[in-house]
Amino acid sequence: MAREYLRNKKIFLTGASSGIGSEMAVQMARKGAVLGLLARRESELEKVAEAVIAEGGEARVFPGDVTDMQNVKAAVDAFKDEFGKVDILIANAGVGGNNKETREIQNDAVARVININLIGAVNSVSAVLPQMLEQGSGHLVAISSLAGFRGLPKSAAYSGSKAGMSAFFESLRVDFAPKGIDVSIIAPGFIKTPLTSGRSKKLPFVLELEDGAARIVKAIEKKKAFYAFPWQLATLVRLAAFLPPSIYDKFANRNSYRE
Repeated sequence: MAREYLRNKKIFLTGASSGIGSEMAVQMARKGAVLGLLARRESELEKVAEAVIAEGGEARVFPGDVTDMQNVKAAVDAFKDEFGKVDILIANAGVGGNNKETREIQNDAVARVININLIGAVNSVSAVLPQMLEQGSGHLVAISSLAGFRGLPKSAAYSGSKAGMSAFFESLRVDFAPKGIDVSIIAPGFIKTPLTSGRSKKLPFVLELEDGAARIVKAIEKKKAFYAFPWQLATLVRLAAFLPPSIYDKFANRNSYRE
């Protein structure tokens, strides 16, 4: 049953030190998961691990950067050495790139967003996929975004990285589902995290962190191929995908939420 799916599952979670990642870790711990937690801030990871253990789960901390392939592989290998395998990879590490340098399309700033959000996910998949294929089972989860449906104003780097992430994981699903690998693409709207804090405009249909993370965990349990939420905003974004450029551009320019 879906509600038992996470029990004793060996889960490797990137971007685990705050926001959606840390809240997912705690919620999955309540369901009996064993967690490998990777992020750059070791002190924050330790706090998440303590919260996981307090909820009855088990956690190991791996300080590291998803843009460093060797670092990610070493962390995954250490996790597998102790627990035998990775059942579920959750590629959650990400940055918003909501700064002057990124909006001005300065090369280094844009590359940083794409390297973390997209290449970091590629590195994570690359580290776990051979073992999943060998055992004939596994679950790859992408924490993408509704921003990946169409280019948003002042969000070229972020929208581009999330569009690439969604397309990458969709191709993985097509290629590897026949080999026993489940792939879930999760596309949230606005959730109250450090990435969405400090905006001057009121965010539409914004969700509390606990609620947003719970919806993601439930979608993972159900092995949903694609899950976009909340439904109100997801419906608007899906409809916008069919607008001709002349109409979409006018609509988008009046509805920027990056400030």
